[in-house]
Amino acid sequence: MRQEGRTEVDEPDVGAPIAGFDRTTVELSREEGMRLLAGVPFGRIVFTRNALPAVRPVRHLIDGELLIVRADVGSGFSQSVRNDRSVVIAYEADDIDVDRRLGWSVVVTGLAHPVTAPALVHRYSARLGSWIGADDQLIAVEPTLITAIALAEVTAA
Repeated sequence: MRQEGRTEVDEPDVGAPIAGFDRTTVELSREEGMRLLAGVPFGRIVFTRNALPAVRPVRHLIDGELLIVRADVGSGFSQSVRNDRSVVIAYEADDIDVDRRLGWSVVVTGLAHPVTAPALVHRYSARLGSWIGADDQLIAVEPTLITAIALAEVTAA
């Protein structure tokens, strides 16, 4: 059936239950969230650009309690950090198996500031490599809030 301005499209049935299983979310600790982040190489940084939310993919690493990201200077994110020196950002990374509907998601919220110490720039650059090009900038994020969840299965009784 066709309605004015709309077309019918066959959509995949992503909400179909898997026989014998249900899904739930489980809150994880701050420490577990940081451990999970350390196991993946990239995520998405969320920041404000021209008074609107913006999202960019970036590479990251964990150094103690810091989240270190490598951002393209042209993305607007690193420019805003250079201008303000303490920008509140959100960072999200996940690992989700779409077919099994299992995995995890971690969101870090905190203050971001440029990494300027030459020894740290050298060390982080060596570990992260270049993301986009020579104009990448290293940015440290001090996590204030870490929200981590696991998408887990519950066996039907």
